[in-house]
Amino acid sequence: METVYIGVGSNLGDRKNNIDVAIKKLRNITDIEVVKTSTLIETDPEGGPPQGKYLNGAIEIQTSLTPYQLLHELKKIEKELGRINRIKNWPRPIDLDILTFGNKKINTPELVIPHPRMHERVFVQKPLKQLL
Repeated sequence: METVYIGVGSNLGDRKNNIDVAIKKLRNITDIEVVKTSTLIETDPEGGPPQGKYLNGAIEIQTSLTPYQLLHELKKIEKELGRINRIKNWPRPIDLDILTFGNKKINTPELVIPHPRMHERVFVQKPLKQLL
């Protein structure tokens, strides 16, 4: 089992409910155990078109899935919750990003671990510090 940290955010629709539903869906996936969740913080969007504020948090999980299997599951949850596009910095009902995956380092067009900008973003660092 690997310890994985996931960033979560939402700025469309019922933001808190979107995050709660995403966490519930994670709990229902075989081979994933949700260990802890941070509190949620409200933040201004960074980049992109004019848009509403985000609710952001972090989730600690244990999983036996590979990084790519987990990425597939996260994208599936995003789609189920209404995420249509993957345009950078665009408004979205849910955003689930793998921040770290154990000690793994991956750098492919599909997946970069650790998340390349997580250390630059307060909306990631503040919730993540609650879990570490």
